[in-house]
Amino acid sequence: MIPDSFKQDLLNRVDIVDVVQRYVQLRKAGANYVGLCPFHNEKTPSFSVSPTKQFYHCFGCGVHGNAIGFLMAYASLGYVDAVKDLASQVGMQVPESHPRSPEEAARKEREPDLYALMEKAMDFYRAELKKSPRAIEYLKGRGLTGEIAARYRIGYAPDGWQGLKEAFPDYEDNTLAEIGLIVENEGKRYDRFRDRIMFPILNARGTAIGFGGRILDKGEPKYLNSPETPLFGKGREVYGLPQARDAIRTAGKVLFVEGYMDVVALAQFGVSYAVATLGTATTSEHVSKMLRLADELVFCFDGDVAGRKAAWRALEVSLALAPDHKPFRFLFLPDGEDPDTFVRKHGKEAFEIRVREAETLSQFLLAQLQSENELATPEGRARLVTVAKPLIQKMVAPALRVQLVNEIAALARISDGEAGVLLQLPKTRSFSRQAVRRPTYAAPRYPEASLLFSLLSNLALAEHVNPALLAPDREESDALIAVRDACREFEADPSLGLLLDRLQGSKRVEVILRAQMYGEEVGFGPEEASNEFTQALANLELARRKKELDELRGRLSSKEDLVAFNEKNLAYKRLQGALPSH
Repeated sequence: MIPDSFKQDLLNRVDIVDVVQRYVQLRKAGANYVGLCPFHNEKTPSFSVSPTKQFYHCFGCGVHGNAIGFLMAYASLGYVDAVKDLASQVGMQVPESHPRSPEEAARKEREPDLYALMEKAMDFYRAELKKSPRAIEYLKGRGLTGEIAARYRIGYAPDGWQGLKEAFPDYEDNTLAEIGLIVENEGKRYDRFRDRIMFPILNARGTAIGFGGRILDKGEPKYLNSPETPLFGKGREVYGLPQARDAIRTAGKVLFVEGYMDVVALAQFGVSYAVATLGTATTSEHVSKMLRLADELVFCFDGDVAGRKAAWRALEVSLALAPDHKPFRFLFLPDGEDPDTFVRKHGKEAFEIRVREAETLSQFLLAQLQSENELATPEGRARLVTVAKPLIQKMVAPALRVQLVNEIAALARISDGEAGVLLQLPKTRSFSRQAVRRPTYAAPRYPEASLLFSLLSNLALAEHVNPALLAPDREESDALIAVRDACREFEADPSLGLLLDRLQGSKRVEVILRAQMYGEEVGFGPEEASNEFTQALANLELARRKKELDELRGRLSSKEDLVAFNEKNLAYKRLQGALPSH
């Protein structure tokens, strides 16, 4: 198996226009290149190559694919051979997946294996922990058992400048510095981590890629993390994911905490669905990665000023990612408490009650806006609307956005319509059939189609796709679910080229390619795609609510039924009125 990360890197480096032009004469036509299709006889060019999306499509015979697929189809190459051909063009070495010859094995042994070095360092630190009564007593004092220490592969870096020499006799190897195990300073080399409890940071496959080290006694820094390396990027990774994955799926939720000890202590007490950011603020990649695994995200912070600032940064990142059907919550612990101390003092049940009762994203947002603005004065209420505007404009989830607009209108003492105008919610373009310059595919005029061709312009929106809202008889519905499910299998947000590679051979690929080419033909930009996506979601939500209303209207038999109908009807009209007009 060739790793997805390698294929993604390869497709990022290869220009499909250059690949195709080796075999097909192309000319520039707008944003794309066109030529005679090499796969069927034609006199008028219908073969299009997109340099921005890195794929080709023939409007005549329907063939399509990325650079790998083109070589397979045109040069009759197998998959691995096509990958090797492309890799050789950009100077990349394809990871071997077949048994190596003795010569290949010998050559491979001479090449630095970064992952193997990290695993070796982790084994060394774990062995050192067993030799250090002081480190063992520290962990016992924090309430950890040997079982939980083994589960998280906790170790100890000895108190010496070059302790790693025991594990790496070739201590002068520059690779050790490249992966952050040693430091080079003014001609001196020494261990980065000394006299620290070591928490291995594992990637999604459970392989060590970095470390976090906590000092045993007083000193600074309290926590020391691996630097950015070819293996490790703190803005992409979270601590404890391999150990938490099953519990996250079982609980249906993931808990973001701030420290290694928080994750381990919670797991010790049976709260096993926690992960930690790695000494950095929450990023969109952190959130996107967890959205693929969980139906609910809970951010846990200390209740002090620093904790609330960190929570606000997480909220700002989350606004553009939070879908209507997956709630985000914010949990603030009492002053002086963190998850580690709280769960040890109060136990699992008390902590999980706090998790269940955590503020929703909207509650936290509105409470913060109210606390920062003097709502008793016209000036304060005007400032509230001004401050809220960029936050509301980031949101993609249509139903949640409407609810927040209504709440802000009430706080500012203005009408819902006035709030919509003042917040300057983006309007979407109306894309008619006549807008398509090439008449091969006219996008259907229903929300699932709009959702698909706008999603393909920003695959990070995949988790907003809610199958419960989609019409089951639409081919676009199947394609949307296939795209969402495929995106969940990648560690990072994929490109369209990698997505097509993953879905190769699926009957849904043709639907996806038609929608993508339509988006390109009408000149979709990222902002327009996001607006169209939000509009389509809102239209689907409207259809769901109208169906509920029709069903409820048909069985009205009591005063309670009438009250429920009126409440749902009001919510429906509010959502309908908040949608931007074409």
